[in-house]
Amino acid sequence: MRTYILLAFVAVSSAALIAESAAGIHWTAPAGWKAEAPRPMRAATYSIAPAAGDSTGAECVVNYFGPGQGGGVDANIERWKGQVQGPDGKAAMAKVEKRTVRNVAITVVDTSGSYAGMGGPMAAASKAVPGYRLLGAIVEGPGGSVFFKLTGPAKTIAAQQKNFDQLLASIQLEK
Repeated sequence: MRTYILLAFVAVSSAALIAESAAGIHWTAPAGWKAEAPRPMRAATYSIAPAAGDSTGAECVVNYFGPGQGGGVDANIERWKGQVQGPDGKAAMAKVEKRTVRNVAITVVDTSGSYAGMGGPMAAASKAVPGYRLLGAIVEGPGGSVFFKLTGPAKTIAAQQKNFDQLLASIQLEK
């Protein structure tokens, strides 16, 4: 009797998964998210193509400012909520959820409305863009907090929610 072994090979394209790290944690960006060139104060930046019907895509910014830097979890949740306005012009309602992935604490924020982006003295004033959604995650790594913020048109973000959750599920401590 002969035994045959079937080997399967999987081709990896330029849209392969991208592994990154900061603050003692490691994550893998989903396939289809395009890594952008390095920028100041960012551990990574990914651009995401628009969903059908949207004219602009989304961006996932990953910030790491150093141990003990960047503010606490609650302060960042409030800041992110303040960047998205509801119909009344006030901060939009946000869903906040705590998770633990491989012993790493993660706080996830989900809010929708008119996105005003970053505020403060370092950011240029911008007009709020209606119909946007922000998915954010504050990951408490051993070397400090890492901030993941996915923003874009609500339809595009809805289409990318599984990918964002996949990114968070990939988080692990560096070995």
